[in-house]
Amino acid sequence: MPLIESTYRAPWGLANGHVQSIWPAVGRRVSAVPWERERIATPDNDFLDLDVWASGRNRVAVLSHGLEGNSNQPYIRGMAHALHRRGWDVVAWNCRGCSGEPNRQLRFYHSGSSDDLGTVVDYLLAARPWAVVALVGFSLGGNQTLKYLGERGDAVDPRIMGAVTFSVPCDLAASSVRLGEWQNRIYMARFMRTLREKVRWKAERFPDRLDLNGLDAVRTFREFDDRYTAPLHGFTDASDYWDRCGSIRFVEDIGVPTLLVNAANDPFLAGRCYPRDLAADHRFLHLEVPASGGHVGFITRGEEYWSESRAGEFLEDLASSA
Repeated sequence: MPLIESTYRAPWGLANGHVQSIWPAVGRRVSAVPWERERIATPDNDFLDLDVWASGRNRVAVLSHGLEGNSNQPYIRGMAHALHRRGWDVVAWNCRGCSGEPNRQLRFYHSGSSDDLGTVVDYLLAARPWAVVALVGFSLGGNQTLKYLGERGDAVDPRIMGAVTFSVPCDLAASSVRLGEWQNRIYMARFMRTLREKVRWKAERFPDRLDLNGLDAVRTFREFDDRYTAPLHGFTDASDYWDRCGSIRFVEDIGVPTLLVNAANDPFLAGRCYPRDLAADHRFLHLEVPASGGHVGFITRGEEYWSESRAGEFLEDLASSA
């Protein structure tokens, strides 16, 4: 598909990438969603918590949150309201350890945890009457979504109509380096604080499997992923994890219409997070690169952010053509 010329224009004074990234996370107020929680089992005797907003529609959007997020993040709530207004039921799933309760197994979650997304989708397709499924992912959840679709290729369940993803670190290595730069230290410090806390949770349950010596000195994704993410999830080191789990390896095989929106001024993204070459000749991948938007930002002055309107528009176009 050709590169899409974006319609997004940032409001006056809000075009800066850092403003776009920070304000929606700390200043946006979105009304609560009437979630009903369902806990489902995973094949390895763990659990995933799903938050469901079902009103008897025949179609459902599955929302995947970003790193250290959950189903009550403002961007998840905003998207849930926007899609519900357009006639979708909504399910927001929480990655392992992100629903307010530590998960049971030694592993937790990471950017490549498409197996857990697969568990969620398989459960919804088997246990619910929805005829149409759309996937919507943000940041880490967007990477999981693209990886999930690429792994299945043309064999993806025909009820999965398409996907929309925002602010996706398709190139995990480049994004990890970018976030390690001095101007992004505020984001890195926040991520490291909560990730270190998750390691401490794990150490309480598995005291012989995790070494906490020097944990407080871990300051970057490379240090954290080398020491914890990689060994806990079967990777050699951080580089091996980033290489094998970055969705850039999988997007070529995606077999359903998929929109990837990555802002040009996203302070988290670099390198092949902007796969213009792949999108140019891809049958299903639509790439949109707004000049502004930051990381999971896309602010508009109103109840509904541009990203929510854009997702609704893309999915409605797919539904109409189908």
